[in-house]
Amino acid sequence: MSNTMTTERTARPWHRQVAAVAATLGLLSSLVAGPVYAIPEDEPGGVAMVGDVLVARPVGAAMTAIGTVAFIVSLPLSALGGNVGKAAEKLVVDPARETFVRCLGCRNTGRYHKPKD
Repeated sequence: MSNTMTTERTARPWHRQVAAVAATLGLLSSLVAGPVYAIPEDEPGGVAMVGDVLVARPVGAAMTAIGTVAFIVSLPLSALGGNVGKAAEKLVVDPARETFVRCLGCRNTGRYHKPKD
């Protein structure tokens, strides 16, 4: 007789896990979202850069991947509706631009430009 103890872990259905991950990413993305109005910004600081690398970029990459999957799934419907370009822009291009083109630590999309005096 073995004296080892085994624990059984109840597995959640995969769709609940996907929903939990999507909800978590949605909440995190709302926390790291920048302002919707354009303002001149100073040079990003170290804390902003670290937060960007550890939180915003991984969340942005995940949102880009989720948006790509959503775009592929919705492609037949978008094609029938005639808005493939708009769907691609909103689901894939915008999250990718926010993740990969935005300068490190910046709040606005696009490359860093020094503020004019």
